[in-house]
Amino acid sequence: MAAGLEEAFGAAGEFGGAQRRLTALLVLLQVYVACQSVLIVLVGAVPQYRVERAAAAAGGAQRVHFLSNFTSIVTEWYLIEQEAYKVSLASSLFFAGLLIGNITFGPLSDKLGRKPVYISGLFFDIVFGYVTALAPNYGIFAVSRFLVGIVNGGMALVSFVLTQEYVGKSFWSFTGSLTNLTFAVGIAVYALLGYYVREWRYLALVSNTLGVIFFLLSFMLPESPRWLYSQGKTAEAEDVMQYIALGNGKERLNLKLKPSAGTLRKDEPPPGILHLIKHPVLRWRTVILMYIWYVCSFVYYGLTLNAGELGGNLYLNVALYGLVEVPAFPLCIFFIEKSWSGRRRTMMWFLMFAGFACIFTMFLQKNSGLLLSPTLLALCGKMMVSAAFNIAYIYTSELYPTVLRNAGLGVCSMSCRFGGILAPFVPTMKSLSPSVPFVVFGISGLSAGFLTLFLPETLNKPIAESIDELQSLKYRVLKNEKAEQTS
Repeated sequence: MAAGLEEAFGAAGEFGGAQRRLTALLVLLQVYVACQSVLIVLVGAVPQYRVERAAAAAGGAQRVHFLSNFTSIVTEWYLIEQEAYKVSLASSLFFAGLLIGNITFGPLSDKLGRKPVYISGLFFDIVFGYVTALAPNYGIFAVSRFLVGIVNGGMALVSFVLTQEYVGKSFWSFTGSLTNLTFAVGIAVYALLGYYVREWRYLALVSNTLGVIFFLLSFMLPESPRWLYSQGKTAEAEDVMQYIALGNGKERLNLKLKPSAGTLRKDEPPPGILHLIKHPVLRWRTVILMYIWYVCSFVYYGLTLNAGELGGNLYLNVALYGLVEVPAFPLCIFFIEKSWSGRRRTMMWFLMFAGFACIFTMFLQKNSGLLLSPTLLALCGKMMVSAAFNIAYIYTSELYPTVLRNAGLGVCSMSCRFGGILAPFVPTMKSLSPSVPFVVFGISGLSAGFLTLFLPETLNKPIAESIDELQSLKYRVLKNEKAEQTS
């Protein structure tokens, strides 16, 4: 019998044993991604130190005594005082690399396939990670962090899409939330590693070696059946669906996939980033999503800078930095699957709450008690914007057709990096008024929440495999029929 891809997922099992094994590997990969993303937090930590300036004044060499039980690039290359900016520079280079990786790996995986781009990115991520750990000087260390950012950001983006495309659409919210939850837990895992491994080079080596394990296991992954189907490779897509069905304990499927509407016209070049601008349906969708992603990153890092400067144990603080996000993901899974909330309204309210948290924070005094402290309210706001960020990944995946899904996610991820780059500069606006930074973050969150209302709801609606399907009358009628059936 002839069937569409969603029908094939229904017959093979939308989230059976085979898909659980495949997604488990990619979800656990986020622990490695998190370790690389926050590596500089411990590797670039600045311990207390004492400078003997008297000797320098007398013509002798200036001596620096570091009062710590750990090492970092600061202690090895004396990145203090006039050289202290180099730690932040290395971090900025990593985020600049993420920006490039997000915008390049997405279109590549849309054209070449998810699996080869993902495995290549993971391989080079590991290679450059070892260069970071063995760097003989700061220059090589900084360049390696830039290169790690490129391949880490691109590989993580492709792995997220691959995770989604292994399962039926009804499980996208679960797998997407689980992926982001594991990233948050990965930050705590990195803090635990740092607690026991105090030498920064050994810490970088141990953190990077996690990637080797995932790299070797990744060869067992099949190509995305959705990507194969969108490219007109129905025979290969059928083989993957048969593999999934057998792995789920089903009998061999007796079906043949219908050709995807987007593959019937061979005279057109393959879709690329320009198609996000060329087609009106995608143009405004992309502009709004880019702003939402930018605000999510902007408010997230802004709240972290204003509320995350906790005193006490360094490793505990890093762990809390990740664990404070954990409650956001069960909330996401609950609300985005409800017909009365869905993706759009849930993300709108989370962004609104994050915006109000920023604005209300400026009315509280620092000594107003634990329950009314600005820090606690700001951390609650961070949890809300983390939830919105999680929904943004899932929602964006569903708003783009398969042939442009990675390109769309890549462009949105690129815009989010600008938010992370700009956020550190906002606290300097305290010179105008202590409340100005919170007003900026609050207005950003509220405006993004409002713009979310201009996006279509995707809950219980079919996924477009091609641009033609997205624009076709038949697809829109089917989408409306499914929405009515589930309401």
